[in-house]
Amino acid sequence: MKPRSADEVLDLMDAAFPAAALGAALELGLFWLLETRPLEAKEVARWLDIPSGRCRYWLQLLCGAGLLNEGADGFSPSSTARSAIQGTYSQDSWALLAREARERLPGLCHLPLSLREPDSAWEAIGLTPRMYVDRMAEDAERARRFTRMLHELHQPLADELVDCLDLGGVDRMMDLGGGSGVVSLAFLRRYPRLTATVVDIANVCAAGREIAAEHSLEGRITYHAADVLRDELPSRFDMALECDVNVYTVPLFRRVRDSLNPGGRFVIVDQPAPAEGVAPASRVHWALEGSLRTASFQFPTAAMIRDRLREAGFRDLTESVLPSAPCSCSRISGGMVVIEARS
Repeated sequence: MKPRSADEVLDLMDAAFPAAALGAALELGLFWLLETRPLEAKEVARWLDIPSGRCRYWLQLLCGAGLLNEGADGFSPSSTARSAIQGTYSQDSWALLAREARERLPGLCHLPLSLREPDSAWEAIGLTPRMYVDRMAEDAERARRFTRMLHELHQPLADELVDCLDLGGVDRMMDLGGGSGVVSLAFLRRYPRLTATVVDIANVCAAGREIAAEHSLEGRITYHAADVLRDELPSRFDMALECDVNVYTVPLFRRVRDSLNPGGRFVIVDQPAPAEGVAPASRVHWALEGSLRTASFQFPTAAMIRDRLREAGFRDLTESVLPSAPCSCSRISGGMVVIEARS
């Protein structure tokens, strides 16, 4: 929203209310509750165990946001909600996305005070939220839900990569921080001789094995439990892939190089920063959140990534823009750059 009047500026200041209303609707499954028939406010309140007056105001906010329609028979999802929400991702994926957005909110509530903090703004307000990797390491069910969510969200990107990258001559591939293995599974379907190893934390690997079995590809993909920032990596790969992971340190790149066969390929796929200190347009909110955790946080540019690859001993660097197919969510897969190097 680009405000053009005082009223619209006030609307923007109040935007937290419809955003929170939407998040609650996604976490509580409201749109799917209303999927088959309209319900009156009192019926919604009864189904979701919400005080009736509060429920009515909540539904009114969602109508004002264009996500519900109110008719003679009650409330129903708008055409926008049916296409952009129900027709895009599963109910569980939306619920987890909304939960994660809610968990990030406390740091933003204190933003006028937090912006001036020289170090962690979260610590300054007495909050020390766990990084999502740590939360998943501690909570197997959350890791399972998160892994399945990303499998769904990254499927269009995986399909684009299969059409863009030629893996002829690659027999063994390592998928670094690959989660469910959604990208690896797409390549396995295209290349019958290919095998893949996904490297991620243990709980994510367990969820990935379930997904691989559901796709009948468990015989050609393995899941190696490791912390990519600290642990040794498996070796003797023809190619390593790091897709939408955003972990680009020289020590990691050196360990990746050691894991490759001589002349092996290292392919990085991500949305780099357009300039130093500037976030990709679709990820500004993540950049601000990261800077509240650590004041020095920044998304690396493609040039920074290339420099770190050279420092780690990689050569023959190339860079290209991934042609984006029509996608329901450009924030997830739009504007991807492919950087490739040789060991």
